[in-house]
Amino acid sequence: MRNTGSSVTVVGAGVVGIACAVHLLRDGHRVTIVDRAAPGEACSYGNAGVLASYACLPVSYPGLAWSVPGMLFRRDGALRIRWRYWPTLIPWLAMFLRAGRMDRMQASARALSFLVTGSLEQHRELARGTGVEHLLQPAPLVYAYADERALAKGMQSWNWRRPYGVAPRVVRGAELRELEPALSSRLGCAVVIDDCGYTTNPSKLVKGLAEYAQRQGATLLAREVLDMHPQPNGGMRLATDDGDILADKVVIAAGAWSAKLAARCGDRFPLEAERGYHVVLRNPGVEPRTIVGSATGKFLATPMEEGLRLAGTSEFAGLDAPPDYRRAEVLRRQARDLFPDANVDDYSQWMGQRPSLPDSLPVIGRARRHASLYYAFGHQHVGLTSAPRTGRLIADLIAGRAPNIDLAPYRADRFQR
Repeated sequence: MRNTGSSVTVVGAGVVGIACAVHLLRDGHRVTIVDRAAPGEACSYGNAGVLASYACLPVSYPGLAWSVPGMLFRRDGALRIRWRYWPTLIPWLAMFLRAGRMDRMQASARALSFLVTGSLEQHRELARGTGVEHLLQPAPLVYAYADERALAKGMQSWNWRRPYGVAPRVVRGAELRELEPALSSRLGCAVVIDDCGYTTNPSKLVKGLAEYAQRQGATLLAREVLDMHPQPNGGMRLATDDGDILADKVVIAAGAWSAKLAARCGDRFPLEAERGYHVVLRNPGVEPRTIVGSATGKFLATPMEEGLRLAGTSEFAGLDAPPDYRRAEVLRRQARDLFPDANVDDYSQWMGQRPSLPDSLPVIGRARRHASLYYAFGHQHVGLTSAPRTGRLIADLIAGRAPNIDLAPYRADRFQR
């Protein structure tokens, strides 16, 4: 590919950063990707693999505050906050709960819906000609409930999604068994979302996209960015642990580590590392046909090349705290609530850090003070799902094209005072 545009350095080799790089290359820019880790690591390795077209509801919503104590004080609850981290987290939690007011939830849902709708098709277009198209599969989500009472309670959140094109349907009894025979007979009903998809290997998908980017002329550097220096005549100099990098434009797409870099250029964000865990059952003994969700455990089970991946839970402990794999053990124990015949004894476990902002929306756009700096981070639970559209938006901005949506909900200054 002939590169005739600007030189653009993308900081971050996760799925969002690589999606930005591919779209920029297709626009004719000279692209450098820099990350201390290899492509497809961190959350891009360990996520649930689901292309969640239904995930337009922000994490904070009306009434959530009443559910938090129950989640916190259950041993197998989906949420945990380490006690020593409470003082640090309180300001973030206050903003998070305010974002759950009905009007704010609806505004965030509208913005999220643009990023997640049609994710499978967007990923297929992103993967066109890369050699990893086969890793993307269409599949419905089957979100299982223990009984009708649990379903009735859960339907409110599904109904909130309807104005944004999400069409949940309810299945019960024999219809549910036919749809997913591996499910426990004790689960009486489920919500099904038909227009979803998943990747059978999230890390391999991102690595394949990165290899494609290199074939198209991108430079991949295994370095850590330590500082950023705007240049007097425009552009940016990045100081790394192995020399400086000069670029006309810079995109920060470094996930949970992005706020530290943005602060170097005067922008401060309430970005939290929302830690998630997964367990992969390497020889699960069951073969689910599709993506299955547990309403009780708040996790997803996705059939992948390496086995059956169980992914979920939320833990707040800071960016540098060690993992607590008791959280993963909860997922392993709960696997048999979904699949009673599952073999849970041969497994691997993992922890990663979701980049989460209080209003559940990413930052997508130009920095406040530097015309050559762009942000693409904070995608919380939908980084994989929303990566292609985020990459397209960043490419549009750098090319000077007017995006076909209002970018105000994602603006960089929305948390600034």
